[in-house]
Amino acid sequence: MTPAKRAFDLTVSILLLALLWPVLAALVLLLLVKEGRPVFYVAERMRTPEQSFGLIKLRTMRPAPYGTRATGVTGGDKSDRMSGLHRMLRRTRADELPQLWNVIRGDISLVGPRPPLRIYVEAFPDLYAAVLRSRPGITGLASLRYHATEERLLAHCRSAEETDAVYRRRCVPRKARLDLIYQRHATICHDIGLIAETAGRVLRLAPRRFPPKARPRRVPATAD
Repeated sequence: MTPAKRAFDLTVSILLLALLWPVLAALVLLLLVKEGRPVFYVAERMRTPEQSFGLIKLRTMRPAPYGTRATGVTGGDKSDRMSGLHRMLRRTRADELPQLWNVIRGDISLVGPRPPLRIYVEAFPDLYAAVLRSRPGITGLASLRYHATEERLLAHCRSAEETDAVYRRRCVPRKARLDLIYQRHATICHDIGLIAETAGRVLRLAPRRFPPKARPRRVPATAD
């Protein structure tokens, strides 16, 4: 990471935290009231092929049943552990607001490849050795161009094994290809464009909260 990119990350992250802390506080309170503790979720992710860190998120899934080990990416097999609030946080990416702290700490950047799980870095060492030459980020080219496709593919999976197989076969190589395209064209101006595109998508999705209750259809009166 260049000094200019690091300075840009720090400046924008501190500014966003200063502006958005009331939103984050409200979401924390809402999760606490509606879903209970824990509110935050800290997941191991890889900053480099050898170095891991704790990625901070708002929790968007109920804890796994006792005795169940939750591993791998999220697919349809975990959908029954998500409430409407959880889905709204995921759709608007509001669950990722705490990751601004990860940016300030230097774990990740604002823009870059999404930080991968250790199991996939170990499964694809050569691929991630190239991808993780860039500091991972909150958003990025692959996040914007492939996220919807990834969610659609994984939503149809009905077991952890199927989710893992689909992610390895159809998501990892395609996301890596986009991450390497970003890597070859990475500039501050490019980062600003990707951040603006991310913000635009979030703002378009924000008003779509919970679906309104269906109203009964009025049946026109008929003559006897």
